[in-house]
Amino acid sequence: MRRANQRQRGDALVEFTLVGIPLIFALISIFEISRGMWIYHSLAYAVTEGTRYAIVHGENCTIQPNSCQTTIAGIAGVIQYAGVGLLSDQLSLTFTSKAGSVGPCLLKDCLIQAAYTSTWPPANANLPGMDVTISAKYPFSSAIAMFWPGTGPGLVFPTVNLPATATERIQF
Repeated sequence: MRRANQRQRGDALVEFTLVGIPLIFALISIFEISRGMWIYHSLAYAVTEGTRYAIVHGENCTIQPNSCQTTIAGIAGVIQYAGVGLLSDQLSLTFTSKAGSVGPCLLKDCLIQAAYTSTWPPANANLPGMDVTISAKYPFSSAIAMFWPGTGPGLVFPTVNLPATATERIQF
């Protein structure tokens, strides 16, 4: 009986090594994929909300007594409010209307720079039925890279740019 116990010493360590390490890898992978999906969903939602805000501020908002016209800074504020958890110094936005594109600009710059305080969409591209598009890119770095062979010390996680685009037709 004693010899059987001596032969089984260390079995738990070997079993943990064979099962535990892949299990830890699987858990970290699930968390990272979930985090990436959450960031992408937040990005897509924020861009959609910004586009919806823009389409109800068209030509008829400039006719008196209305004063509901908007600017890129105003739309960027809506995107910032809807994009919970998105960092404003990493989110890049491009605004496109029939008059052309504005940007790309980082969200933090779209909010404060004077270049983005003019009415958008511009007067020649804000008629009902015209399309507006807002595109965004957000960098995502995953910790799954720590499992890649050959990374060595000074590990730098690779970055993937998550894209989101929303196009809507001006309503008013």
